[in-house]
Order: sequence, then structure tokens, then C-alpha cells
Amino acid sequence: MQNLRRWTVGLTRVLVLAGMYLMLASLSPAAAAPEPVVSPLARLRAGNDRFVRGVEGAALPAADARRSMAADDHPFAMVLSCADSRVPTELVFGAGAGDLYVVRTLGQVPDRAVMASLEHATAELHVPLLVVMGHESCAVVKAAQDGAHAASPHLEHLYKAIRAGSTHNASEQQDLRAAILANVEQVINDLLTGSPSLRAAVTGGHLQVVGAYYEVGTGVVAFSEPVGATTAATHK
Repeated sequence: MQNLRRWTVGLTRVLVLAGMYLMLASLSPAAAAPEPVVSPLARLRAGNDRFVRGVEGAALPAADARRSMAADDHPFAMVLSCADSRVPTELVFGAGAGDLYVVRTLGQVPDRAVMASLEHATAELHVPLLVVMGHESCAVVKAAQDGAHAASPHLEHLYKAIRAGSTHNASEQQDLRAAILANVEQVINDLLTGSPSLRAAVTGGHLQVVGAYYEVGTGVVAFSEPVGATTAATHK
């Protein structure tokens, strides 16, 4: 009988210890599963979806995050977009400080400074994605399409660059959205033709180039098919 009591006590201790182990195991953090790799383009799509649905965007960086950014620059994508005030690029993609390398010009028309900026981001910061984004109701594209008088030689340069992307004869009436999309294609062509280093990055598989169209009224961004190595090679 005494042996039975000792066995019962021993068994009780084992059960108690086992229960404590299971409880502690449930409280201890599980081994972190590897996070799935999300492409830069998928991150932009997800951020734009949050923007369209009105979900609160990225929080302002904390003090330690700002100090970290002071030493390093690691954007996951670069966006060449229009200077229009209705196109708040970081907000459109739900991005925070340090996420995007943004270059903005009227009609997203590139010049040598724009080329140099994008080349720097590609070569020095190793940014893997370039998005060239036009937008709904772009006034400068409409002015170029309508043959408006340029108030300065600089503005005439923009009009001329935009008209170069027209897929219609000058005498034909062209839909504004089609003209904006044609301008995006022309800008991509100008970038890959005018910058051997950007073209080499694409053909080498280090950079993906995508066209985009931002609908001001809805907030939705539509993307084109990425420019691949074969396509980039034709811009020599």
C-alpha cells in the first residue's frame, strides 16, 4: 500500500511537471517561420490597394529608425512620376520614409539630371524596380496633344518630347488616356535608349522596368507588363 502511494505521488509529480512544460512551451515564442519573399512590384500593388481602400498608411518612423536612415539608403523601388500635385507618389503606394526613390518632372519627361538620378539609384543603391507612372488628366500631355503654344523654350522641349510618343498623325484627334499611355512608353524608350547603364541593368536581370497609369479619381494604379531583357536589348 505504501509502495502504491509512492507510485501515485511519483506519477502526480510527472503529470505536474509535464503540464508545466507544456504551459511554458506554449508561452515561449515559436521558431519564426521564414517570411515569404515579396517582390517590389507586389509591395507597390499591396500599398496601392491600402491607399484605395483608405487603410492608414505607413507610420512615421521612430527616432531610432530615422537615425538608421541617416546612415543608409535602401529604397525597394524607384518611381519616375509627374510633378502634378494630385500625384502624391509615396501616398499612392502606401509607402513610408526610406521606401521609395522618387523622381518627379512635368509629364515625367527625363533629362540628363533624371537619367543620372536613376542611374545612381540602380548602380549605387541597387534598386531592383523602376516604375514610370503617368496619370489621369495630365495637363501637360493634353497641352502637347492640343498643340498649345509653349510659354518658354523649356516647356516647348517637354511638348516635343511628349509628342514624340504619339501613335497618331498630328492631324488626328487622340484620346487623352491613350496619349498619356503612349507618353509612358516613350519615356521608357528614352530611358533605355539614352542610358546604356540602365539598359545593361535590365538586360543583366538586375533591374525591372514597368509602366503605370494612376487614376486620380479612384486612386487605382494599373501596371503594364515589365520590360524584359529581350525588349531592353532592342533599345541599343
